[in-house]
Parts: sequence; C-alpha cells; structure tokens
Amino acid sequence: MVKESAVVYPISANPPTYGHADIMMRAARKFDRVYWVAAVDPEKIATFSVDVKLEMMRDYVDHYKLTNVVVEHWGGSLVRYVLQKEARFIIRGIRNTSDLHAEMDLATGYRGVDDDVETICFFSNPQLVMLSSTLVRQLAQVGERIDKYVLPSVEEKVMHCLQLQRAGRK
Repeated sequence: MVKESAVVYPISANPPTYGHADIMMRAARKFDRVYWVAAVDPEKIATFSVDVKLEMMRDYVDHYKLTNVVVEHWGGSLVRYVLQKEARFIIRGIRNTSDLHAEMDLATGYRGVDDDVETICFFSNPQLVMLSSTLVRQLAQVGERIDKYVLPSVEEKVMHCLQLQRAGRK
C-alpha cells in the first residue's frame, strides 16, 4: 500500500502573491496533498482578516484548478498542525540569503519540537524573486495597480479591504 504524501505550506497571506502561488503549484505537482495554510505570524500585523486571506488563497486554487490543495487557517503551533494532518514536511519559499537564514532558524526550531518534521525549501522563480506581500501592500496602499503581482480577483479584494480601512479611519 502506498501512503499518500502530504505537505504543509504556511504563508502569512498578507496578501498571497503569484510568488506564493508558484511555490504552492510546484508543491502540488510533487505531492499528493498540499495544505496551503494561512498561518498566524505573531511578528507580523495582518492587514486582512482570516476570511479574506482564505478567499484570496482559494482564488488561486480555483484559478489554477488544483484538486489536491486544501486551503485552511491555523493559529497554533505549525508542527502540531503538520502532525495533525499526518504530513511530515513543511514547504518554505526562499527568495534570497536573508530568507535562507531565517528559514534555517525556523527549520531548526521545528525539528526541536519533533524530529520527524522536515522542512523542504523551494527556491523562488527568478522572475518572482523580488516579489513580496509587503511590496504588494505598499503599492496598493498608495493606489498603484498590483495586477502584475496578484490575480485580478485578489487585486479587487485587496483594494476593497484597503478602501474600507481608509474609510474607517476618517
């Protein structure tokens, strides 16, 4: 009997970009099931609600017609989530040496919690290496188009949320 291979790809999804989607799709080609998770990062301030993040992530899954990707939210220990899903691998994206160092530290921490949980790093597509959620948010906040960096449906959601946030501040 062949056991299904499952991986967890956590992102802050603030917002999810073509860079995140590229890694998610590459993981979906290599593994039977990908849990694409909007994970809580206590060091980051979320611009979008969990529900909006999940909607944006599902937009990519639907757009690319991926049947082996499950979109979920998780706010606890990532290692516990991985074990709960009977996965053994965490997927991480690497754009540059700063990401590499940060991901090495995280992978070491994850292994400290459970030796069986491995981190697999995917290097970013060279055309997407400079893309970040921070860049997308900054451009959107000053009214610039972000359709080069996110799906059109995601751009609509980002702009709508930012418009509501601005209206709430007045």
